[in-house]
Amino acid sequence: MNTRTPQRIALVAHDGAKTAMLELVERHQSVLRTSRLVATATTGSMLNEQFDLNVHCLMSGPLGGDLQIGALAAEEQLDLVVFLRDPLTAHPHDPDIQALMKVCDVHNIPLATNPATAPRTHSRRHRTAKDTQPEDRATCRAGRPPRRRSGRSVDA
Repeated sequence: MNTRTPQRIALVAHDGAKTAMLELVERHQSVLRTSRLVATATTGSMLNEQFDLNVHCLMSGPLGGDLQIGALAAEEQLDLVVFLRDPLTAHPHDPDIQALMKVCDVHNIPLATNPATAPRTHSRRHRTAKDTQPEDRATCRAGRPPRRRSGRSVDA
């Protein structure tokens, strides 16, 4: 019985990095087709159109999409975030970008910020179906410290 579940991958690319994202996806289509993909609106629409991938599109990054991906990372609903940034361009939503990067660090979610690191951060290990079941959203986590993959506790 196969208990492996698809990798849960978020894909984001600034306008100056959209071509790099297209090239990255072109090279790694076989892995991405077996993964559960989520992306910000423009990136996800572009990938769905170009590669006919089943990417779930969230809001545009500047309109809250980066924060939506950050929320998924905070809930440990992602296995990898590929965020191809354009570091030479100013972004008015830079605080959202920094928040996404911070939450990946806090929850130990691999984060690739350029095409060279993306293939290297993709985990070859798969979790079992039991490990990836989301908690019942009706269950309140109040009074419990956040779950951490690193095993360290965090003050609530």
